[in-house]
Amino acid sequence: MDKVILRPGREESLRRFHPWVFSGAIAQVTGRPAEGDVVGVFAADGSFLAYGHYQIGSIAVRILSFDEDPLRPDFFEIMIGRALQARTAVGLDGAADTNCYRLVHGEGDNLPGLIIDYYDGVCVLQAHSVGMFRAKKQIADALRAVYGDRLKAVYDKSSGTAPFKAGLDLVDGYLYRAEGFDADECIVLENGNRFCVNWTEGQKTGFFLDQRDNRAAVGRLSGGRTVLNLFCYTGGFSIYALAGGAIHVDSVDSSRKAMDMVDRNVAIGGFDPARHTSYCADAIDFVKNVPDGKYDLMIVDPPAFAKHRGALKNALRAYQRLNAAAIEKVAPGGFVFTFSCSQVVDAEAFALAVFSAAAETGRSVRILDRMGQPADHAVNIYHPEGAYLKGLLLYVE
Repeated sequence: MDKVILRPGREESLRRFHPWVFSGAIAQVTGRPAEGDVVGVFAADGSFLAYGHYQIGSIAVRILSFDEDPLRPDFFEIMIGRALQARTAVGLDGAADTNCYRLVHGEGDNLPGLIIDYYDGVCVLQAHSVGMFRAKKQIADALRAVYGDRLKAVYDKSSGTAPFKAGLDLVDGYLYRAEGFDADECIVLENGNRFCVNWTEGQKTGFFLDQRDNRAAVGRLSGGRTVLNLFCYTGGFSIYALAGGAIHVDSVDSSRKAMDMVDRNVAIGGFDPARHTSYCADAIDFVKNVPDGKYDLMIVDPPAFAKHRGALKNALRAYQRLNAAAIEKVAPGGFVFTFSCSQVVDAEAFALAVFSAAAETGRSVRILDRMGQPADHAVNIYHPEGAYLKGLLLYVE
């Protein structure tokens, strides 16, 4: 096996079980590993540290195992089985009112570079590394072994996430379909609410599962309120607000395809269409132009404003402008649920941006709750960078 040998003193992060080796920590690579190959990682004194997927880039190795024994042929079956056990332990797998969840959350499940979402028997995977992309057939076989007859299909949707490399066939498609299964979408249950998920056409794997708990919080506070859902995508928060007794919900997104799915989800849920209006519009422009006090609950859930550290300053300014508009417009005694899914924006920086937004408006604002990602989006305790979703529940006088 090819080896990656670290510079003296650069092994400490691995001894603390951090799952990444950065290129600057490497003294030497023995052999000629191809991207995606499993390599051994060794300290400068020759002691073994870990096995991982090799790649060209700032993150040079993504760690798969700190065990000195070589990876077993059933490695993925073991690891995916453990991930499913964790979802079962928190009551997600097998729940009567929820049949969709994240099965594998990259580093959080000790499988860096791999995302798998489960939708009522359909597993949708996204590889974020060459190593995981090359292993996708093994991963599909492992899913079949773990789920057995429950598995309807495995769909690979890595074309937008796997690194573009010559020789990689980055075309989405099915890795497995049970006999007779030919659907590209299904209706799932989340806390009893019904949603149509299309994994071939939708963003990411088809649905944003990371907001499950926060959607439930919106539902609990929506009774008797007029709600604005900005950057609504397929209307997750909107459906919970309607189910929670909102008087009226307005959903806003710039994607016509997303807005069509919102309307479809409203119909699937059996809600009176007169209680909901869809607006295909720029969310930032929309909130700036709404009348003061029209809404007494707002959800501000934009896409990631910063995908790398070079964009951090501009992202924080964007969060401040957007939240200032929402805080200024919400009715007295209203709630603002505001979020950031940018990994490079930490919780402290996001809170400071929202504080600056509140100060800009001059209104009295309380933080009632700090929110994050749910249990199936687990954070490896040795990889705090995995806590990407930040949210604040604001009460505005």
